Amino acid sequence: MNAGIIGMGSYIPEKILANSDLEKMVDTSDEWIRTRTGIVERRIAEESMKTSHMARYAAEEAIKDAGISAEEIDLIIVATVTPDNPFPSVACQLQESLGAKNAVGMDVSAACAGFIYGLVVGKQFIETGTYKNVLVVGAEKLSKITDWKDRNTAVLFGDGAGAAILSNVSEGRGILSFELGSDGTGAKHLYQNEFIHMNGREVFKFAVRQMGESSLNVVHKAGLSKEDVDFLIPHQANIRIMEASRERLELPKEKMVMTIDKFGNTSSASIPMALKEALKDGRIQEDHTIVLVGFGGGLTWGAVALRWGR
Repeated sequence: MNAGIIGMGSYIPEKILANSDLEKMVDTSDEWIRTRTGIVERRIAEESMKTSHMARYAAEEAIKDAGISAEEIDLIIVATVTPDNPFPSVACQLQESLGAKNAVGMDVSAACAGFIYGLVVGKQFIETGTYKNVLVVGAEKLSKITDWKDRNTAVLFGDGAGAAILSNVSEGRGILSFELGSDGTGAKHLYQNEFIHMNGREVFKFAVRQMGESSLNVVHKAGLSKEDVDFLIPHQANIRIMEASRERLELPKEKMVMTIDKFGNTSSASIPMALKEALKDGRIQEDHTIVLVGFGGGLTWGAVALRWGR
């Protein structure tokens, strides 16, 4: 058994919050935001739009893309730090809204690394033969936990969702290797206490080091070299962090997928949203080797090397 992605979907809210809008809300400027983060605008979900709603739209697109029915899904894993409620889980709400009556549902809380965690958990169930189809979703409504008066965090975050269907794929394709990690001693640097709080300097130092190391580690674990990597899809947190990861892999700029300029940091949704964008515009093709890498509050991190195709 080789677990791989056979379908992708995303949901992008319509409302755009541009840097020029933030200039009227906090003491910042378009130039400051662009040069330090790479963000030009971000999407904000309507008040009535819940995390579970965005997850459903992304999941429906992924199910259609995979060519399966909701009833064929065996397991739903939703990565989120912004559930509609503490319980029931977003996964259980999603099971009901999709009509995935045969699926088990659970949420994963690993902040911005959540989608990678979800892929790795799903991989285990498929490769042991326990389940055939696993739906993995990263969905976040970060706007509801962002302090819009805090100039350090208000400029960073956006809303959205991305979804993948994991299933058995042909030999040599799918997830080739992975790495997961946690360091609870860094929890004080990135956490939620009503709103998101972040020690930007410490998180930046950690992310630059860990994203690069994890990217290289999964390449080597897969028995590959840096030259074998066709695309890097990093967590869309900060363009300088992303560039550091790209440079560790010695990849040209065109081989890194970047959506942070359009969507900002959407936490667990950022990697699947970026992957879906690269598929839509035709950059990712059959048998391309891709590295997905992310980090988040916890502190957590994760990376996956995969070969695209069914």
